[in-house]
Amino acid sequence: MQDIIRKNHIVQSGSGRRPMVFAHGFGCDQQMWRFVAPAFEADHRVVLFDHVGCGRADIRAYDEQRHARIEGYAEDVNLILQTLDLQDVVFVGHSVSAMIGVLAAIEQPQRFSQLLLLCPSPRYLDDPPGYTGGFSRADIDGLLDLMESSPQGWASFLAPAVMGADSPQPLTDELKASFCAADPYITRRFARAVFLADHRHVLPQLRVPSLVMQAATDAIAPPGVGAFMHQQLPGSTLAVMDTVGHCPHLTDPALTIEVMRRHLRPAA
Repeated sequence: MQDIIRKNHIVQSGSGRRPMVFAHGFGCDQQMWRFVAPAFEADHRVVLFDHVGCGRADIRAYDEQRHARIEGYAEDVNLILQTLDLQDVVFVGHSVSAMIGVLAAIEQPQRFSQLLLLCPSPRYLDDPPGYTGGFSRADIDGLLDLMESSPQGWASFLAPAVMGADSPQPLTDELKASFCAADPYITRRFARAVFLADHRHVLPQLRVPSLVMQAATDAIAPPGVGAFMHQQLPGSTLAVMDTVGHCPHLTDPALTIEVMRRHLRPAA
């Protein structure tokens, strides 16, 4: 167990029995949940972790093949749940970790009771005429090129877009610093795995109840993406949050907590 705890820098807290597992988005770490996770410690076993290559996870655990695809990170999530012997799990995934949670729950549905998907997207690329993911292929190729040529430049470009207009500057600066703190090689490969993936086809396979938490204004995962997720996920609920930006757990944590609490299903 100590190996997995070190590998993903797992931190547990709370006095409840029901597990609530929080998974961070691209270029971030578990600290991004600091305004939200403590609100659930009184009645949950709160589990935080860092994806391999992020935060304080053991960089030696990075696998070139396994982590070249989002499915590899989903395997990591299921290994965490198995090692900690977690059942009746409420999985809270932000951005790419929403899809990581969906993939994990499709493979191991018996461990999950509910998925809370914050600003999710199954595909970030536009697929005209029927699907608008938010980015053209030229947008993504430009971002990947910028990541290669200017480690600081891409972070300065992407962080304000992620946080949204009028986001407090310290939070935007924090996100930029988080982007820059990670290993640049791993971050570029993670970006490629995230932004070029297409997981729309797997959504109907999910059998775990889910909540899609969609920001009303989000440049990274536009409202149409949240609506698409809701339409494709069996038994899902859509909650459109009156907030701006791709990180409401940072910019509007009180609203995020309120929406999560309102839609939490009873423990098994």
